Amino acid sequence: MTISAALHRRDWTFPQPFGPRAVLVVVIALAVLWYSAQRVELGRMLAQTGAATLSTLGLVETPADAPSLGRVIGQLVPIQLSDRQEIGRIDGFDPAHLPPLAFLETVKTQEQALDPATLKPVSRPVSRTYLVQPLGYAGHVLVKIVETLEIALWGTLIAVLLGLPLALLGARNMMPSAPVRFAAHALVGFMRAVPELISALFLVIAYGFGPIAGFLALGLHGAGVLGKFFADDMEHADPRPQEALAAIGANRLAIWRLAILPQVMPGFIGSTLYILDRNVRMATVIGLVGAGGVGQELKGRYDMYDYGHVGTILLAIFLVVLALDQLSARLRRRFL
Repeated sequence: MTISAALHRRDWTFPQPFGPRAVLVVVIALAVLWYSAQRVELGRMLAQTGAATLSTLGLVETPADAPSLGRVIGQLVPIQLSDRQEIGRIDGFDPAHLPPLAFLETVKTQEQALDPATLKPVSRPVSRTYLVQPLGYAGHVLVKIVETLEIALWGTLIAVLLGLPLALLGARNMMPSAPVRFAAHALVGFMRAVPELISALFLVIAYGFGPIAGFLALGLHGAGVLGKFFADDMEHADPRPQEALAAIGANRLAIWRLAILPQVMPGFIGSTLYILDRNVRMATVIGLVGAGGVGQELKGRYDMYDYGHVGTILLAIFLVVLALDQLSARLRRRFL
């Protein structure tokens, strides 16, 4: 039948893009979203964001005590790069050997004190000397950033070392025993289900504050993710090279090394780079519970209302993530 004849058939109708059932589903979905928006206070968020934008543009004036996104951002600027310490609180301070670019600053102030003779408060001059390092805090943040990268790197390494054996035990074409596969899948699922922040809380109790809890939390969760990704890649590998090697008597390890690994290696590299990229971001988050890195410094400065220091840390995190994205893109082009 030609197209012209088909178009002139009386029983032909243009198919509807959606039917009554699809319309009902959309209406129900919109109703659920509307109800959920009230619960999560979406309207208040839009109102405050709009008011902050108009206030920033100078179109409206907001009360001084009203919560404002613009005021919060404004407290982060200017960022804090220098470090200033009173020399009396520095152990073994030697004024003849100052750090590079550092200098001494003397500040005279008036302080209230109790006169022992009259028992009345009196004002007296006080002179304090400070050691000022123009880039001291920036250097401190750099050290914490390096520690964060080390936590992410070791977390990724642990994830690969644990995830690959679990993937081999859970892949159907590598492990014929169903109970072993089930146990491997259960362990991988448990590791993947526990967020890094939760496991870091318990690991901090076990190992104390510091990077140990950080890279262990990242490594355990990453092992669950890579265990699933690696197993899925191996199960979807082309079976024909595997069958050919099995026909000549090759064992499972030889089949994996010669027939499966060359096919799945690009996927393995891509998944590992994804975990490394994610671990760098999560290393900052888990630092908030005391698991080392720049996140621990961020939490401490936030608790002390040192928002200029917080701004410096956030800027450093942004630059590191930006650089990591560029490096990850180059590695993907190189290996994938």
